[in-house]
Amino acid sequence: MLTFTALGPFQAWADGTPLDLGGQRQRAVLARLIVAGGRAVPVNTLIDELWPGEPPAQALSTIQGYVSRLRRVLEPRRAPREEASVLVSAPPGYALRAGPDQVDAWRFESLAKSDGSPAEVWAAMEDALALWRGPALAEFADLTWAATEAARLEELRLVAVERRGAAGLALGRTTALVADLEAHAAAHPLREEAWRLLALALYHTGRQGDALAALRRARAVWRDELGLDLTAGLQRLEHDMLAQSVPDLPAAPAAAPETAPAAPAEGAADCPTLRVLVADDQALVRAGLQVVLAAEDGLEAAGEATDGEEAITAARTLRPDVVLLDIQMPNLDGLAAARRILAAEDPPKVIMMTTFGSDENLYAALRAGVSGFMLKTSPPEQLVAAIRAAAAGDALIDPAVTTRLISAFAGRTDPASPPALAGLADAQLDVVKLVARGLTNRQIGQTLAMPEPEVHATVRALLDHLGLFDRAQLVVAAYESGLVTPGNTSAK
Repeated sequence: MLTFTALGPFQAWADGTPLDLGGQRQRAVLARLIVAGGRAVPVNTLIDELWPGEPPAQALSTIQGYVSRLRRVLEPRRAPREEASVLVSAPPGYALRAGPDQVDAWRFESLAKSDGSPAEVWAAMEDALALWRGPALAEFADLTWAATEAARLEELRLVAVERRGAAGLALGRTTALVADLEAHAAAHPLREEAWRLLALALYHTGRQGDALAALRRARAVWRDELGLDLTAGLQRLEHDMLAQSVPDLPAAPAAAPETAPAAPAEGAADCPTLRVLVADDQALVRAGLQVVLAAEDGLEAAGEATDGEEAITAARTLRPDVVLLDIQMPNLDGLAAARRILAAEDPPKVIMMTTFGSDENLYAALRAGVSGFMLKTSPPEQLVAAIRAAAAGDALIDPAVTTRLISAFAGRTDPASPPALAGLADAQLDVVKLVARGLTNRQIGQTLAMPEPEVHATVRALLDHLGLFDRAQLVVAAYESGLVTPGNTSAK
């Protein structure tokens, strides 16, 4: 049986025997297909992602050679003209066909999101965490797609650690958990759940003073790093401990949150289909995006445009939910087109696409109210997550370019820049800070112990109060007003 491991040293195995996957770039092809979660990855995407910026002239034939050699390794008994069944052709690219138990990252994600009784959650999290043998995809860390996926898996791992801790507390295993939870909180001091679990474990082992000291440490870290006090949930816990009114057992652990999964979220098919307009002057880019949309449940192509004027007309006549808009196009550039699209009544969400993250127009696009921007070389699953996030009202800015862009242009004076934030209440400013950090409504709710609908209503009220119509403009306002600065989310 073939198996693949990405949670630690990257390797493929045949009945427990490691296979020779070749050199770094050849291995990266297989790793990239694993990250796609079974979806097809267009060849031009593979080329752009394996050779960022400067692909060689023979890149296509080189990719074909890599695939051919990988197929021989993965299916050594396949006849010369027999169709491959593992690394398959899926025009205009390739896909990996494997079961959920054949790839450790896929198996981990399934376990980490499973639910049940505390005993069942404990067992599932134990099995999930046991799959990790080191940092995910570490040997490809210099490639953007791998770094993005590694960060996603690491976040899910941290959630699994916390779910295991919550289940252990519910099962009465407090003494054995203290050391693990202490290490977890120390390594990740901005995670509310880490401090909550540690304080509860200490309290239920009779160490009330240590439990309160842990919450004081959390307060000091949050004030230094975020300019925030403890969340309402941790403050209530502190009050209950002082009053010695903490329940005997914590609530059963909740299911892990969705974190831009490689596969569609369960129930996604029940949601209304999102119609996406693709506007780019490059035929290959349009074709690749059409493949991504066609392969994804709940998304469909509303149409295409090859320049800015066509994009404006198509947005007006086709009424898409989201427009993917190239920032550099003939006749009318993407920035001007975005401004005119967003000026219409009830406009669609607009996501700007760029080849490089250094384009000064991107910052102007955020000021204009686009929902964010993505690199054209972003993995298909990241583009899908971006489309869904924009449609849901979340701002999205590709992590590969955010810091550089904000650092380059934050603080510039501009007559058209969003208004200052003077006069907002502290609770509203806390929400603005977390929006500026790129957190979604769900993540803000978890951080501030607010129901997600309340976060949505708060953000909507802030936009109305400031005369803005997209949360990306709120991000810009936070930086331009000095509420947050590049590399530091504390109040000035």
